[in-house]
Amino acid sequence: MAKYDSNSLRNIAIAGHGGTGKTSLCESFLFLSGKSDKLGRVDDGTSSLDFEPEEQKRHISISSAVNFFEWNKHRVNIIDTPGDSNFFMDTKYSLRVADSLVVVVDAVGGVEFQTEKVWNYADELSLPRMIYISKMDRERADFSRTVADINTKLGKKVTLCYLPIGSEESFKGLIDLANMKALLFDDPKGKPKKEDIPEDLLEDATAARETMVEDIAECDEALMDKYLEEGELSIGDIRDGLRRGVISGDLIPVICGAALTNTGIAPLMDAIVNLLPSPLDRGAVTGTKPNTEEPEERSPDEKAPFSAMVFKTIADPYAGKLTLFRVFSGTLTSDFVFYNPSKDVSEKCGNIFYLEGKTQVPVESLIPGDIASIAKLKETSTGDTMCDAKSPIIYDKVPLIRPVVQYAVEAKNKGDEEKIHSSLNRLIDEDHTLSLHRDPQTGETILSGVGQVHIDITIEKLKRKFGVEANLRRPKVPYRETIKKKTRVQGKYKKQSGGKGQYGDTWLEIEPLPSGGGFEFADKIVGGVIPKTYIPAVEKGIIEAMAEGILAGYPIVDLKVSLVDGTYHNVDSSEMAFKIAGSMGFKKGFQDCQPTLLEPIVDISIEIPDEYMGDVIGDLNSRRGRVLGMDKEGNNQVIKGQVPLSEILSYAPDLTSITSGRGTFSYKISRYEELPAHLQEKVIAEADKEES
Repeated sequence: MAKYDSNSLRNIAIAGHGGTGKTSLCESFLFLSGKSDKLGRVDDGTSSLDFEPEEQKRHISISSAVNFFEWNKHRVNIIDTPGDSNFFMDTKYSLRVADSLVVVVDAVGGVEFQTEKVWNYADELSLPRMIYISKMDRERADFSRTVADINTKLGKKVTLCYLPIGSEESFKGLIDLANMKALLFDDPKGKPKKEDIPEDLLEDATAARETMVEDIAECDEALMDKYLEEGELSIGDIRDGLRRGVISGDLIPVICGAALTNTGIAPLMDAIVNLLPSPLDRGAVTGTKPNTEEPEERSPDEKAPFSAMVFKTIADPYAGKLTLFRVFSGTLTSDFVFYNPSKDVSEKCGNIFYLEGKTQVPVESLIPGDIASIAKLKETSTGDTMCDAKSPIIYDKVPLIRPVVQYAVEAKNKGDEEKIHSSLNRLIDEDHTLSLHRDPQTGETILSGVGQVHIDITIEKLKRKFGVEANLRRPKVPYRETIKKKTRVQGKYKKQSGGKGQYGDTWLEIEPLPSGGGFEFADKIVGGVIPKTYIPAVEKGIIEAMAEGILAGYPIVDLKVSLVDGTYHNVDSSEMAFKIAGSMGFKKGFQDCQPTLLEPIVDISIEIPDEYMGDVIGDLNSRRGRVLGMDKEGNNQVIKGQVPLSEILSYAPDLTSITSGRGTFSYKISRYEELPAHLQEKVIAEADKEES
């Protein structure tokens, strides 16, 4: 394996909507570069990048995978990212550590929703990029229509560097506009044969080349002067101007091809090493000094203090945790003790490995731009910064995507309860968009994720990696109980059993409080009719009754109870007797106060393309929701509204169905409102059924 300096490194993320051919493109890179001796395929499970069983089963990428190839004396690190919105967090972290991006757009389907999300995030990162139009050999592939779709939906004028020769079954090559040559791909190993441009395509090619040259000249004042003076740019001018324009973000070149036949892939590989930036081109990376807001920079220099960022963690039940990171500055060697300012801990670096899919290749040292892995780090996880303790720096983490799908999870087999918790927590170390918590109100253990597929795959991984099977069910809605009227009631407990008896007598006034008022207890005893030592017991009995609920077993809120009168017995009264008396009186009086159920209402934000507006709003109305407003977000609409939580427990798959997978949503509980009477009857009936 040749050793490269940072100037000869290219770190690229491959991203786009699911099914556009990202992994197939990466497999073609590996094959054409000689890294693999056989073209891996997603459909038959031979891809070196989709190596997880869950990926091979579904024929989709669910996790970012790393590999590298060598091309024209450059080393290219590729991060193949998932195209499913369930795993967008993985994609975002991959873009966070990449120096550039190849956006893959299907020549048949055009720009789809996830591609727009990737594009917008790349804009936030100011990430240089190029576009690869895939599947030009497929039925209904249309290059011109796809380019128009890119210009419209991504809001950026792109620069065509190649034109296709043919399409669908007749797709056989490209026209290289810089050199004005036809590249034909008869060789199964993807090596192009140069020929003259066919006569019927020459006019279009000439016009496209002129547009390309104009685009390049517009980004460079010196080139513009030369172009206006001479009416042409040299091949060297075009190459240098294109590279400067791509690195600055002013130009976005477009190339097309077909990965399964290796048609047009070699020119794309040439463009990656010739046009996309090295770590040195990207320059210094900015972070902050730990525990301050003061900015701190690191240059991509081998002699600078070491710093790196973790972008992925892989949980393995046998090998332990595998930590993937990208070096931003300095040099890292085995046995180096690095500082993790994110956790304020130091850890010793063990053996370092390059990754080739799931295969690990030992390496002695790393330089700026290198992407590698370390096994068995105890504290360091995704998003953390690794650095030299003498010169600490911390890099910003990627904001977490809020989970929107929840299930109550329990062990399928008795005795696995503890194992299921520890195993799920190890998967959460791998994927921070998962969360696990116990709902204190319902007592259920809740597993939350980004989408239905996300949860399903987590349960499959749980069984495969840790041998634990889990049952999922819809979580209980955290209803609450309250009252709407006031009453005065006696709670009296008297028990005689031959010896010392039990006696407690209370009079309570129960009244509603405004929403959010919680619970108030007032001691209004005068004249010592109940000794002060027993009054806290009365309050305790009421609080315990409130926690258990009376209508349907849900916590009671928003009321005030005043202890106004009562009697006691010198011998038989006790704290326990008054606790029971208070509880009895409260339960009796609660039923006289027009009790009712409250349901949680959530603020919901739904992002969708314009064409689904009517269907989504209609569906939201059918769920007792209401639309509060709409905002524009790029080419999409964001619907802001409110809806009962009970109506969106299965909203993720429903929204996917309505919008063909192009809609996303998030929500948070806003407040509680009274549940309609006919629905209260159902909830109470279900609670009675469970109790019996």
